[in-house]
Amino acid sequence: MRQPIIAMIFFLGLFSVTPIQADNIQLRSDAPERYVVVQGDTLWSIASRFLENPWRWTQIWGLNRDEVKNPHKIYPGDIIVLEKTLSGTRLTLAATKETVKLSPTIRSEQTGITAIPSIPAAAIEPFLSQPLIIEKNGLANAPYLLGTSDSRVIMSAGNTVYASNLPEDLGTVWQIFRPGKALQDPDNSDHILGFEAIYLGDSQVDVFDDVSTITITSATEEILKGDRLVPSPGIIFNNYAPHAPEIPIHGRIISVYGGVTQIGKGAIITLNKGALDGLEMGHVLAVYRRSYAKSLEGKIVQLPDERTGLVFVFRVFDNLSYALVMQGTQSIQILDAVKTP
Repeated sequence: MRQPIIAMIFFLGLFSVTPIQADNIQLRSDAPERYVVVQGDTLWSIASRFLENPWRWTQIWGLNRDEVKNPHKIYPGDIIVLEKTLSGTRLTLAATKETVKLSPTIRSEQTGITAIPSIPAAAIEPFLSQPLIIEKNGLANAPYLLGTSDSRVIMSAGNTVYASNLPEDLGTVWQIFRPGKALQDPDNSDHILGFEAIYLGDSQVDVFDDVSTITITSATEEILKGDRLVPSPGIIFNNYAPHAPEIPIHGRIISVYGGVTQIGKGAIITLNKGALDGLEMGHVLAVYRRSYAKSLEGKIVQLPDERTGLVFVFRVFDNLSYALVMQGTQSIQILDAVKTP
């Protein structure tokens, strides 16, 4: 039976940790002395109970770069303890054993317990399993639907359909997409970073051939002749702890899922920076709003950028990335800047 673990994986070596420095890591005034992890917690929400800036927890771990990105797991039932020592306050890791008197009876142990995620899994799951951003020209040469034997215009779940140019070496599960709007770089309007793709459903290949036979297994919208097929990537594991980029990042928010104009906590946004710019899963970026005012002389004056929130990058493409808005002091808008915090 696994033992309860005291702490929040903030450790150096086996059980030691780096003390929290008051000049750069601030504890919450109402930080608890202990906290028991429950189902539904995230690494971010737990850190928020102890730190004013929860994303900075990695600075007190004393871990190497790879360990910070993909930390040891914690589970419901684990216990986090705030410990005060002569050298400072710290979050510590230790193991305890509870003395339990056993009697001769049949017991069952809970299995299949999963580690808590970094951020709310339900919010980002569709964006991990569906590539809703397609790289530039990503759909141009993709296999496409030819239609059905009875020439129906609209196809849906359960229909047998035919597809052209379907390779055999990329699996039998394919997602169906329709090209959406182009995503332009706001700092270079001539540069198209990629395209939003409209996810339509899933399909299973029955027979590979020059003209392949597939079955539509699920559909979220009407599927039409000419819609494109993309190999299903499965669900991408994403449980990286939040950490700041090691290089300066200067990007912008270029779209938001759902088509809203005012962006708040929990929104999924698209950034015009990706892996080629140094972004990776787990990076935290600060959001800044650029404002202007008119002087007494009638001139437009740019005001200092005002920080309005924090976002967590959870999926990265070459030139674009998805991020979840974790905090917002004001409404966030498309074209607001994102920077290394």
